[in-house]
This record gives sequence, structure tokens and C-alpha cells, in this order.
Amino acid sequence: MAAPKNTFKTALQNRQPQIGLWLGLANNYTAELIASAGFDWLLIDGEHAPNTLQTMVGQLQAIAPFSSHPIVRPAWADHVALKQILDLGVQTVLAPMVDNAEQALEIVKATRYPPAGIRGVGSALARASQFNRTPEYLTTANDEICVLVQIESLRAVEELDNILAVDGVDGVFIGPADLSASLGYIGQPNHPEVVKVIEQSIAKIVAAGKAPGILMADKVQAKHYLSLGALFVAVGSDTGLLMNSTKVLVNEFKPEQHSHEETTASVY
Repeated sequence: MAAPKNTFKTALQNRQPQIGLWLGLANNYTAELIASAGFDWLLIDGEHAPNTLQTMVGQLQAIAPFSSHPIVRPAWADHVALKQILDLGVQTVLAPMVDNAEQALEIVKATRYPPAGIRGVGSALARASQFNRTPEYLTTANDEICVLVQIESLRAVEELDNILAVDGVDGVFIGPADLSASLGYIGQPNHPEVVKVIEQSIAKIVAAGKAPGILMADKVQAKHYLSLGALFVAVGSDTGLLMNSTKVLVNEFKPEQHSHEETTASVY
């Protein structure tokens, strides 16, 4: 028995757009609830949300019965963090703050078993191999790993061509929040100058035959990026949905507590 097929990676290779949602609540119960909604993928965030390996595995188990593909973003994508995340059974990783091709290559190597890479071998303890009950896991796992790298700085944009040339990088995710800050427009992910850079980056990624991705809660803007060729698009987050829906409900029934509308745009 081989490693499970990575249906998300196959969909990207077939140029099939995948719609996702960000999970920041670090909670099994809400992850299960959202997984039942039918999103193509769900991102378990370990960079800005209070997730640990234990909370990640609980959410992976909660998502498993459903068709949504789980992706994990570690706080930092070094070989130690990636080794642990992959052993949990994660097949797609989103590496934050990738500024150059050298970083991208190290990330790819960290997701592959030797001799193709440097991933540590500990399958007897790993959920990924069903604790060695998947006899061909070690020889088939490499092919099913999907590496997504995140560009979110001016330097990364300038190095994009080199990053795209790295074999094993399946997709490039554009981080509009940090990118807008790097460009001098912090808190303005939909500023015309930021949008221009995002559009140019999507075009480069498409031309290189890789998959472009982005997080954008603005529905009009999300659809715009999909029309340009973005293939994996997160259209919101669990925290954003909860914040917005509760605010609307309170404002309707307690208008005397109506607060000023938020003026800072958010991609979440």
C-alpha cells in the first residue's frame, strides 16, 4: 500500500481552481464544522494562530472524514518543523516568508526522504504512514508532497523568477498583508500599487507553469484574482467569519452599542 494520493496537488497540476478557508481558532470542533461545508482546502495556521503539534493533529483528525484537503503553515519552515508536520500526515505545506530560491530549495529538500532530500525517517511513530501499516510509504511519500512557498516582501517579488525555477515548488502563495506592508502600504492590501504587484506576480507564476495562490476575504477581489489564473484561493477565515457575524448580530439587537465600522481592510 502506497502513500495516499494528494488530490489537492493533482488538482493544481490539472489547473483546477481550489477554494479554501483559513483556520485560526486552533480548535477541533470548529475545524470539523467547517470541513463539513465543502471547501476544497483548509489551512491550519501555525504562524499567526496559537497552534501546536497537538492542536494540529486534532484538527487533522477532525477534517479527515471530509473532502477538504488540510494544509499546514508552520511558524517557520525549517527542516525540524517540517519533519514533525509531515509525520502528522500532512501532505501539503505552506512555507511563510520565503525571500529567495535558496530558501525555497531548502524547504523542498526538507520535505523529501533521502536521497532526494533530508527528511528524517521515523515512520514507525508517524500518523503519516499509519505507524508503518502503509508498507510502501517511505518509497512513495515524496511524490505526494506538495510544497507551497509564500512570497510576502518586495525582496521576494524581485526574486520571484528564481523561486519559480526551483524544482519541487508546486505553487507560490502571495501574502497580501505582509506584502502591502513591505511595499509601504501597511493595512491596505487592496491599494492599487499592491494590487498591481499581485497581478504581475500571478502572471509570472502562471507563465512558469506553477500554481498561484492568495488569501482574500474581499469577494470581488478574490474573484478577480481567480480570473487572472489564481488556482488556490482562501476566501476568508474562521476568525473573520465569527467576528463579522457576531458584530452584525449585536448591532442589530443592541444598536446602542453599535461601534464604529473598522476602517482597516483585512485579507482575513
